[in-house]
Amino acid sequence: MTRHEVVVTGIGLVTALGEGPDAHWNALSAGTAPVVDEATYAPWPVHPLPALNLDAQIPKKGDQRQMEPWQRLGTYAAGLAIDDANARGLVEDMHLIVAAGGGERDLALDEQVNAELANRNDGGGDRLNELLATGLRPTLFLAQLSNLLAGNISIVHGVTGSSRTFMGEESAAADAVRIAHARLAEGRGGIALVGGAMTAQRWDLLLLYRGGEGMYQGAFKPLSARQGMVLGSTAGFLVLETAEHAAARGARVLARLDAVASDTTRRAAPGDSAAAARALLPRVAPDGVDAVISGNSGSPAASAEEEAFLRELKLPVRRPASLIGHGVEGAFPAHVALAALALSRGGFYAPMDPADSGEAASPNRLLVTGFGQWRGEALATLSRAEAT
Repeated sequence: MTRHEVVVTGIGLVTALGEGPDAHWNALSAGTAPVVDEATYAPWPVHPLPALNLDAQIPKKGDQRQMEPWQRLGTYAAGLAIDDANARGLVEDMHLIVAAGGGERDLALDEQVNAELANRNDGGGDRLNELLATGLRPTLFLAQLSNLLAGNISIVHGVTGSSRTFMGEESAAADAVRIAHARLAEGRGGIALVGGAMTAQRWDLLLLYRGGEGMYQGAFKPLSARQGMVLGSTAGFLVLETAEHAAARGARVLARLDAVASDTTRRAAPGDSAAAARALLPRVAPDGVDAVISGNSGSPAASAEEEAFLRELKLPVRRPASLIGHGVEGAFPAHVALAALALSRGGFYAPMDPADSGEAASPNRLLVTGFGQWRGEALATLSRAEAT
């Protein structure tokens, strides 16, 4: 089978630091302070969204109104990626692969149910059924359907190639990128849009991830100085193409996406995740890399495993979660986007965390890591488009 080289031609990136490639390159290459909201969701700090001009990517107010913040963020970032790739004329042939969470809940209904059932002595089954029968969304689901993000991207931006949605937190995001890369490399399409989004400014998510001591609470500290995650609203989308497809239309190539690999271990014993990543490394970087963009989430157990793996590499490392927080489904594609951005600019980022070390003035090949806060290990390598 003929293998096709896969390249990145568009980046759609939104974090607390801003939107688009220029905002992130300017902030991260020069060094910047994190943008943190410590008050609104206390005791949990979050990295909030910047102000977005939604009209620029979602022009119809009706479309904006029927989406929740998570969908608006993802649809907005997807549009940024399409524009960055100058690919508006190609959306009818563009494959779409999205990583999504469980959808945003109706918090008002949740609060009403809890309030009414809190002090009942009869279990409240009949009242619960009544509340759900009259209050559920038309989909009969307690939250938005996960594939609505992909649906809205298709509606708003006209992306009408094949569409897939993956659920499963960080693993879903890694597999979305992996499968998009594999489909193009195998010649099953010439262009694809892939990514994910997550809004951290949600009480339901903060309470969900609070289980298992996964969340850090208190005054903000950088990643290496705390135990626990600080979530960050994040959207990362990529336009990927085969090299032939990009060349035929004269597209600007930001970087090559050389390989993506993922695995899931049971994490039954310390060291399992690091061993899984160690086994993936020869598959994605047989010739080595120059530096690393780490997906360290801050989740204590996963972070310890990832740090053990990184120490073995003895390479310059940058940890974006210290500045933009952990974006769950948006994290892996956002970090791949940051790698492509650095390679396209011929430079690297200033340290993002006190644990960051090493200089990589002009790397030719970068490794992106991602250890899921619950399950899943993933690695990707990207290289400069002009590098051999």
